[in-house]
Amino acid sequence: MNSRVEVLARVRGAAVGSISGAVSIAAHGIAGAGVPPSEAAVVLLLAVCAAVGAAVAALRVRDRDAVVLLAALTAGQLVGHTTLGLVGDHAHSLGLSAPMIAAHLAAIVVSAGVVHGAERACLRALAAVTRTVLVILTPPPVDAGTWSPIPVYRAKLSLWLLISAAAGTRGPPTLA
Repeated sequence: MNSRVEVLARVRGAAVGSISGAVSIAAHGIAGAGVPPSEAAVVLLLAVCAAVGAAVAALRVRDRDAVVLLAALTAGQLVGHTTLGLVGDHAHSLGLSAPMIAAHLAAIVVSAGVVHGAERACLRALAAVTRTVLVILTPPPVDAGTWSPIPVYRAKLSLWLLISAAAGTRGPPTLA
């Protein structure tokens, strides 16, 4: 498993767990006429949602598998609903009415969009950090100069002078 898949799995697990808990508290607060759940119910809900998030983070799935994401969000909301329904002191039972099912389905779709956005944001942030670290840690280029063992310019006049000097009338000076 590469690091990108591991990071996406952790982001997905944290998002699914926290969104499941937040939606459960908000939905049961609305259904209970604004009465907040008890502290024991909230603590149990946090433990259950953390377990759901850890289970989702442990799954080996591709980074864009929508079916698994929707199933995880559905399971998280079902577990959260059941936990607060069993422990909480709300007026409704564990049964699901049509408006409640519609609200949960809408929350699942919206939550899937939020999780997908969080995954994309995480990937972009990691890419930016990686590029920044690579720029910072890249050593500066060494200036080796422009010396070359092969001459760039060869004078043709000097060769002509050397060749013509051998055939000339060079000798001792004359006394004339």
